[in-house]
Amino acid sequence: MPTAIAARRVLLPHGWGHDLRVSVHQGVITAIEPCDTTATAVDVLAPGFVDLQVNGVDDVDVASARGADWDRLDALLLAQGVTTWFPTLVTMPLGAYAAPLARIAAAIDRPAAETPRPRIAGAHLEGPFLGAAHGAHRDELVRPVDLAWLGELPQHVRMVTLGAEQPEAAAATRLLVERGVLVSLGHTKATDAQLTQAATAGASMVTHLFNAMTGLHHREPGVAAWTLAHSTMATSIIADGVHVHPRMIDLAFRLLGPQRAILVTDAVAWRSGRVGPIGMELRDGAPRLPDGTLAGSALTMDRAIVNCIAAGVDAELTLRAASTTPARLAGLTDRGAIEVGRRADLVALDERFAVQQVWVAGRATQRA
Repeated sequence: MPTAIAARRVLLPHGWGHDLRVSVHQGVITAIEPCDTTATAVDVLAPGFVDLQVNGVDDVDVASARGADWDRLDALLLAQGVTTWFPTLVTMPLGAYAAPLARIAAAIDRPAAETPRPRIAGAHLEGPFLGAAHGAHRDELVRPVDLAWLGELPQHVRMVTLGAEQPEAAAATRLLVERGVLVSLGHTKATDAQLTQAATAGASMVTHLFNAMTGLHHREPGVAAWTLAHSTMATSIIADGVHVHPRMIDLAFRLLGPQRAILVTDAVAWRSGRVGPIGMELRDGAPRLPDGTLAGSALTMDRAIVNCIAAGVDAELTLRAASTTPARLAGLTDRGAIEVGRRADLVALDERFAVQQVWVAGRATQRA
């Protein structure tokens, strides 16, 4: 049945609209019109959030998820406003990827359910072809690029993070981009020349800015400075207040602007104590290895948004970083914006930007 959502503020492609009614039919936005908002109107209506990097949530690890685990992931993601996501697999032996990728494919192909679920847009491989900044990834499993292996990846692999200093980084990037895969540079200590070569080959993003890369220095600028200064390179940020200081979050957003800043959670199944082959525990606000190395986050997308706004980032810019920009980078042209003809993936927020309700292709979830 047609749906109409009245909102006091609506995030439109050109900026904020006020006192509007968004009409939805057959999963698509059909009209956006002025209306007299009432007590039943939502405070803020934004595009559904798109998370490009989810290793797990709470107690469910993507690498081992089976059966009902995917239903639990659906519910946990919807509760934070995520309507599209990329299950992410960390570095493991090449032969170990087939089984979890098959389970992700099966999750994508599940028959329609009575209740809405977020769409899995594809798998994200964070490794095993990383650069010199391994972070929590096991050193012995990081390996040189294998072009033949990449060429045989299943079609639902839609994003790959690799190190720009890999000898075959440019060739791997070209191969993947030709297959429609989003290539992101990460876990890297690459030089400016190596980063630029990968970008020229088609890499369009950098994974979790400031983390697992060389940072800012006045004589050796590093990967972070190259990323911030490279006008066409988008980058993701983990805004949990642990991975990146709030002041640096604000600085990064000021430099990146609405076209390049992306929020990701990099969430892991922190209650389970594992992310793929990596053991970890929650300590001092984040999952960590025994030596204190960060191993993903316990962040949710709605909390990331609140944290960014508290750090001084403009609310419009923050919400675009959680929806419009990642959708565009991932080639999801049917969503990520509230405009006529787009898929009706929407999230209602209160005045403090807490999630109140979510619609997936026009189908409403229960109010939070």
